[in-house]
Amino acid sequence: MEDLPVYLFTGFLEAGKTKFIQETLGDKRFNDGERTLLLLCEEGELEYDTTLPCMENVFIETLEHESDLTPRVLDYLEKKHRAERVLVEYNGMWQLSSLYDNMPDAWAVCQEFLFVDASTFLGYNANMRSLVVDKLSSCELVVFNRFTESMDKMEFHKIVRGVSRRTDIAYEYGEGRVEYDDIEDPLPYDLNAPVIELKDEDYAIWYRDVSEEPKKYHGKIVEYKGMAIVNPRFKQGSFAFGRQVMTCCVDDIQFASFLAQGEPNQLPESRTWYKMRFKMEFKFHKLYGRKGPVLTVLSMEKTEPPKEAVATFY
Repeated sequence: MEDLPVYLFTGFLEAGKTKFIQETLGDKRFNDGERTLLLLCEEGELEYDTTLPCMENVFIETLEHESDLTPRVLDYLEKKHRAERVLVEYNGMWQLSSLYDNMPDAWAVCQEFLFVDASTFLGYNANMRSLVVDKLSSCELVVFNRFTESMDKMEFHKIVRGVSRRTDIAYEYGEGRVEYDDIEDPLPYDLNAPVIELKDEDYAIWYRDVSEEPKKYHGKIVEYKGMAIVNPRFKQGSFAFGRQVMTCCVDDIQFASFLAQGEPNQLPESRTWYKMRFKMEFKFHKLYGRKGPVLTVLSMEKTEPPKEAVATFY
């Protein structure tokens, strides 16, 4: 069975999702009459004009509650309309996992966009940071609508880059004027140095970059401070090495680590801080169940914890 393409549009109320979707459906390059299931997860002030010719094969269904996102419901709606693709206007107050974890097996998100009202974004980020991070984490593009000359692009840029280095950023000023973010984001360390020596404050950025682009670290030598966790279930000589990282708030702090391998008779003490030097490889390991970063110990020494025990992106 071929995958059913899903186009996901996220954002908070009055952020411009409905307008963009309506315009997209009116573009013949996108809409050539395919049977389209349009799922609405919230009701905004703007309604879809179903009288337009482009809406002839668009079938609108409304899901009022986050609990409605079940494989059974979604599969039923797909079959009911014999959909060839799905567009989702997602409720910004719902967690994305509610959709991703419950999509039918054949559904595959091929594009995800986040729409934001620039005039309210900083308030959302200050008061509902976890929801903002949730929507920024996987989107390909974030569009800041109603952007003005008086707003500081760098302020918005830093918030996005604190979550993802891959997301494209667009600033929409109205009247068709759109500017794309071209602010450079150099890594805070030299990727081509003989030894990549990480400062304590750079761990979160390094960990995220390795997670997003592990192949570019294959064969690199890296040195940093972290905590060793020895698990008796691991193969002899293997352990986890990393730090606690906070993405948005205290509730989301997690131990962010990679698999390390050393001599079986020279294992570090568990839950102890070390400065270690590794050779990095990107290869298959059964603990990952796929290819992933595997760190081979070159040297280790006990050390004091960093000044800030929890690493952040700021």
